[in-house]
Amino acid sequence: MQVKGEQSINKLILLFVFDKMENALTENTLLDMCCTTNNWIAYMDCRPLLTELAEASFIYKIDTAAEPLYAITVEGRQCLANFFIRIPITIREEIDAFIKENRVKYRRKQECRADYYKNSDGTYTINLKIVEHTQNVLELKFNVPDRNTAKQVFKQWEEKAGDLFAAIYDKLVD
Repeated sequence: MQVKGEQSINKLILLFVFDKMENALTENTLLDMCCTTNNWIAYMDCRPLLTELAEASFIYKIDTAAEPLYAITVEGRQCLANFFIRIPITIREEIDAFIKENRVKYRRKQECRADYYKNSDGTYTINLKIVEHTQNVLELKFNVPDRNTAKQVFKQWEEKAGDLFAAIYDKLVD
């Protein structure tokens, strides 16, 4: 059973992560950062804390076509400013260092989405997107001859999406 004080610190940790990331996050990204990759919060505690933070208006939910995003509110920032000192300094420093090192990776993971599926004729359709907040910035959909090609494109999308977007934009907008 979790102690009430620990629950409050975990809520502050979540607010601190939102504040440091400086952009909206999916629940999966938050769970990966806080529970899987790092052990800042127990996985089973994280989801209910998100709900509690939303109910208290410290974070808000942005519905998107894919996955909902969560972002910190003004009230959440005020709460964090008033109580962040309760987060142990070692955890604050760890979060700060981790986010500085991984911010771009997590942002890219959320913004670059890829999917593929098999068509009735045996080919595969690949759907690639770059999403910022709730809006598609770029969406590409095309067919490839086989699953291996689809998997290869799927794996490379996250890494190459920015360059492809820049190239397409430059070619079309002179």
